Amino acid sequence: MDKRKETAIGFIVGIIANAIGVLLYILLFSDMGIADAYLAAVEQGHVGSLLALGAILNLAAFFGFLRLRRDYRARGVLMATVITALVILYYKIS
Repeated sequence: MDKRKETAIGFIVGIIANAIGVLLYILLFSDMGIADAYLAAVEQGHVGSLLALGAILNLAAFFGFLRLRRDYRARGVLMATVITALVILYYKIS
């Protein structure tokens, strides 16, 4: 397969894993609904922390792809994690 396509697949998997991680964290550790928990995080300035906790699932995707010898997909997950880190940095600065 094409290197760009493999990297794009990994990037999409990284974004989806991050979103699932955020949703799981909200569902497991919050008494509020998803929308209410997100709004509370925005009001209290904890969106960056919420994204960082959601990014933990990217570890599983990254090492899973490395174990399967899908290096370009692992690179895509790493790119998604770096993008997430930049978004977290933005939320922490502003």
